[in-house]
Amino acid sequence: MAGVIIIIALGAGAQSLVLGQVTKLGSNLLYVQPWHGDENGPPSTLFGITITTLTNEDADALRDTGRVPHAVAVNPSVQGTATVSWGKQSVDTNFTGTDYNYPKGVNFTLGEGQFFSEQEDRGDANVIVLGSTVADELFSGSGVDPLGQVIKIKTASQKEVGGIPLRVIGVIASRGSSFFVDQDDMVFMPLNIGEKQLLGIHYIQGIGIKVDSAEAMTQTENDIKAVLNERHHIRQDIDVDYVIRNQTDAINILGSITNALKLFLTAMAGIALVVGGIGILNIMLATVAERTREIGLRKAVGANDKAIRNQFLFEAGTLTSLGGIFGIIVGVVVSYLISLLMRALGYDWAFVISITSVALAVGVSVLTGVIFGLYPAFKAAKLNPIDALRYE
Repeated sequence: MAGVIIIIALGAGAQSLVLGQVTKLGSNLLYVQPWHGDENGPPSTLFGITITTLTNEDADALRDTGRVPHAVAVNPSVQGTATVSWGKQSVDTNFTGTDYNYPKGVNFTLGEGQFFSEQEDRGDANVIVLGSTVADELFSGSGVDPLGQVIKIKTASQKEVGGIPLRVIGVIASRGSSFFVDQDDMVFMPLNIGEKQLLGIHYIQGIGIKVDSAEAMTQTENDIKAVLNERHHIRQDIDVDYVIRNQTDAINILGSITNALKLFLTAMAGIALVVGGIGILNIMLATVAERTREIGLRKAVGANDKAIRNQFLFEAGTLTSLGGIFGIIVGVVVSYLISLLMRALGYDWAFVISITSVALAVGVSVLTGVIFGLYPAFKAAKLNPIDALRYE
């Protein structure tokens, strides 16, 4: 029974972790990506196809409240990896080139300083905002406040010696992982610096759109399609060069996956229960053999088959019920310790013990005892009292 409770608790904890990863960045989010082919298939980049038709001008068009009225924030972005250095310290990290609207669409808190403004963004100011991990690795132990310091950032493909100098204007407070990516091991700079100076490209890799309500998600998707289809001169489905990812769809898909995982794990626990039931069957058969003379004596003084059968069924049920209670205690304690361990490792792991899982564990334990106790009970009930009394 401990296995049933632990497995259900682990499944619920894993589900809370996965769904928490999706929702941590914010709610009511849509994400437009360059795409070609089946939108349910793998991304085009896996096949070496680079789509360059999504641009910053598309993001500007999606800011038109007359055409996309429910968009609260629209922010284009590019991503990549780079080496950030300050003095003798250097860190390999992930960078995001985005615009000043990023804080409106994504949940985060600045530990100190500020995010770059619209003026800094439009003017391609050489500024950068650091994730907490990057700030710690560059400046921890130096006694220097990161704000105002000039760091250099360089990608593997850049030919410039030393990299691009950028002034630190903000440090984001620790926010953990999201979509299984460490959000603290990142840096942010204006879009044009990331796009043109670091990556050397003239297109963007995605557009994030925050919608004002969950009810408006479908309508906003349709509005986005209308704008992009017009701008990209798309007349038929085969010409579509983008895909819109809906966070709600992602949550539903991940929820289905985790539910299937829980069902699979529960089935594994069921196999363990069958093995345990076979053990109970053997124990009860041995008990019947050891108490044959007792059964014969009881039947000789008037006990009928039903009384003998019910006695052994009651004993089997009691045995498994006591084991079930002990298993519940063990299962709850182990599940709690696992949740503490996962939280200590930095995961948002919920400790979930539902009444349903406890009731299921008790019910299954009693049912297992009854089912696997039936044969020994009937065998005991059918013993001939004369043969039983002569049994050695």
